[in-house]
Amino acid sequence: MVGSVAIIGTRGYPSYYGGFETAVRKLAPYLAERGWDVSVYGRPGIKSDDPNRDSRVRVIETPGIENKSLSTLSFGLSSCLHAMWTRPDVALIMNVANGFWLPLLALRGIPTVVNVDGIEWERAKWGRLAKTIFRFGARMTARFGTTLVADSIEIQRRWMSEFSRQSVYIPYGGEALTDTSEVEHPLRRRRFVLAVARFVPENTIPEFLEAAKRLAADYDVVIVGSAGYGGTLDEAVRSLAEEFSSVHWLGHVSDDKRLLSLWKHCGAYFHGHSVGGTNPALVQAMANGAPTIARDTVYNREVLGADGVFCEPDPHAIEAAIRRVMDSPDEQRRLSDVSFRRMEEGYTWEAVCRSYESALSGPMAEVSHAGKSA
Repeated sequence: MVGSVAIIGTRGYPSYYGGFETAVRKLAPYLAERGWDVSVYGRPGIKSDDPNRDSRVRVIETPGIENKSLSTLSFGLSSCLHAMWTRPDVALIMNVANGFWLPLLALRGIPTVVNVDGIEWERAKWGRLAKTIFRFGARMTARFGTTLVADSIEIQRRWMSEFSRQSVYIPYGGEALTDTSEVEHPLRRRRFVLAVARFVPENTIPEFLEAAKRLAADYDVVIVGSAGYGGTLDEAVRSLAEEFSSVHWLGHVSDDKRLLSLWKHCGAYFHGHSVGGTNPALVQAMANGAPTIARDTVYNREVLGADGVFCEPDPHAIEAAIRRVMDSPDEQRRLSDVSFRRMEEGYTWEAVCRSYESALSGPMAEVSHAGKSA
């Protein structure tokens, strides 16, 4: 056995909620295969009979308060308290909100590797109090985290600039659809527009919906996602789907094969995420050759490279960019090739998992060496 690792800060294993959960679905079995004793902390409700569940991965459910404001903090606290008792060799922590609880692990001599995610305190979905909490959690992470992981070069730069902390760069990986399944009815290959995102303002959902009202006159528009807790954006998408028969709202899609197929067959994928570093959805889109139009941000340019297509967060700019791609098979092919080329430059799960194992082994070895020296 290499060592024991506790993974804290996701909804559990195997979960299909977001990028952290996708990373854990790939990383936990990889580490178990490499000889690690792997425990994943999570919330109640994860199906134990999931066929994708690796029996070598131990799942530990802890209590918490399930609501938008307190879920991350409360489940993170209960997970860290339990980990203090079990005392793994190293803990992988997702989300800087859990930085508040890092001193608890430090008290037990448990080294930590912390994925700092994006710049949470700049997300429009959070109110002033939440932003303050995330900012202070980041300061606690900078002070008490043993090793920090940044999923983009720009996030690395921000943490060095604002907190004087170095970090290890580990992006997200992408997974390509391996079968030859056809596009789902009533859609046609390369003739539908796709958007996949959580319904929060910083993902440019309001602007995309305005563009979709006009795009729906000429193309099918498929929208995947939800706010998670209901709200005005969910209602806006529901109303749009009721008004236009060409608008298809699928809600949250947990079937990986279905989601990858949508990226593979779409005519244009709009990626409106504006904060958060390397976004997992964008990498998945690239892995499946989706012709992508992305909101113009430093993060999206870093991932797509100089040959990508970018637009401002304006409904008319979004509509114009999507129409140019939808109406040009040559541009669709070019952008698909761009996606595949970028994937080969380090956005594979094999490379990502190797990097995480290296990051976990580092602080664990340091603690072991310190113990022997003492």
